[in-house]
Amino acid sequence: MFAIVSIAGQQFKVKKDDELFVHRLEGSAGDKVEFSDILMVGDQGNITVGSKSLKIQAEIVNHLKGDKVIIFKKNRRKGFQKKNGHRQSLTKIKINAIA
Repeated sequence: MFAIVSIAGQQFKVKKDDELFVHRLEGSAGDKVEFSDILMVGDQGNITVGSKSLKIQAEIVNHLKGDKVIIFKKNRRKGFQKKNGHRQSLTKIKINAIA
C-alpha cells in the first residue's frame, strides 16, 4: 500500500517504514506527527483519489541541515561579484502507518 501525501507544501509517495527528508517540522526527535492531506492511495492495483478517512502516522527521527548551495552572482566588466551560501533546514521522518 502506498499513498501520495502533501507534507509541508511538497508531495511525497510514501509506504510503511519509509524515511523521508522534508522541510523543517515543529516538534522534537521522537515526537509523533500525523498528516491528513492525502492526495491518492494505491492498494494492490486499486487507486483511490483524495481519501478523507486515511491518515499518515509518522515519527520525527531528527532535525538536520541539507547540503550547502552556493549562490554566485557576477556582472561582467563591472567588477561586481557576490558569493552567498544557503543550507536548508530539514527534518527526517519515518512513516509508521497508513491508517
